[in-house]
Amino acid sequence: MLRGAEPEDYDVATSAPPPAVQKLFPRSEQVGAKFGVIIVHVGGRPIEVATFRRDLDYADGRRPVAVEFTDAREDAIRRDFTVNGMFFDPIRSEVVDYVGGQTDLRAGIIRAIGDPERRFSEDHLRLLRGVRLAAKLDFTIEPVTWAAMKEHAPEIARISPERIREELDRMLSHSGRARAFGELRESGLLGYLWPTAKEILASADRSHAMLEALPANARFEAALAAILHGTHRAYVEEACDSLRCSNDTKRDVAWLVAHECDLDDPARVRLADLKLLMANAAFPDLLALFGAKLRALGYPPTAFEEVSRRAEAVLPQDVAPPPLVTGNDLAAMGVGQGPIYKKILDRVYYAQLNGDIADAPAALQMARRLADELGQQA
Repeated sequence: MLRGAEPEDYDVATSAPPPAVQKLFPRSEQVGAKFGVIIVHVGGRPIEVATFRRDLDYADGRRPVAVEFTDAREDAIRRDFTVNGMFFDPIRSEVVDYVGGQTDLRAGIIRAIGDPERRFSEDHLRLLRGVRLAAKLDFTIEPVTWAAMKEHAPEIARISPERIREELDRMLSHSGRARAFGELRESGLLGYLWPTAKEILASADRSHAMLEALPANARFEAALAAILHGTHRAYVEEACDSLRCSNDTKRDVAWLVAHECDLDDPARVRLADLKLLMANAAFPDLLALFGAKLRALGYPPTAFEEVSRRAEAVLPQDVAPPPLVTGNDLAAMGVGQGPIYKKILDRVYYAQLNGDIADAPAALQMARRLADELGQQA
């Protein structure tokens, strides 16, 4: 709000204890009542309502063991960064700032509230959050805060993979992703995000350049593929598994890395090859990565423009049309299940996609010829 941007969501902080909030909103959800957090639904939107609190102790580097309800000032000084430690009083229509957040916001500074060492020891996820905020807002991390982040970098390995993935997803899904990647690397955090990060670190310069060249709206999957480019499929899957990525994300990232070089020479990409790539839902990401790679290497966009033009010329119904020859057709010819069965279907369909055959009679003729040729070779 202070930056003139529309808030993504609203959280409410109050002196009212959880039972009082629940009494006012009977259909609320107790997602963290012992920490003073209740979810209230207003106009179909979930809003987090938290009672002002003071955290008594942290045992796992993530959540407090217990809390004590208190006032707004005590609540503010337990938070992570000054720009996150302000309140807005809707009754008085004024900002309540106990931590100097407005000053840092105007100066473009990310600063830990109070003692940075303590803040990062309490909650290790704040290490990633600080990088994300700095990158998204294009702010500078204050030197003492930055030094503490570097000192505590190894502790990020104690955070659950799911929480790390959530932060990385948010970090890599906006235009500041290259800045975020650079600070992950410089702080030492990058080396603790995956079981074996040496392959990522070895190609970090190119990854950074590709992230910088990706479109602002590029998906998390495309950004992750840019980071993992050039690695073996087994390592890509291991990296995704270590973050507890969904099967869909792992599949898309593995496909993108496996096919990252397929568009490098547009003159050698046949129409059928292009259609087979376009049939994959992640093709827009592959195209974005191709353009980013060219820009990262300093090449002109000619090849990217050529592939884009050819892809746009393919009608949607022509990307993955029904095959002109099916297994039933092969069975009618007397071709049984065996080594040549799939070869015939694949080669006929490839010819169909490439425009070499246009109707069923031509496709059947090709299938018969291949059956004879491959049968003789068997």
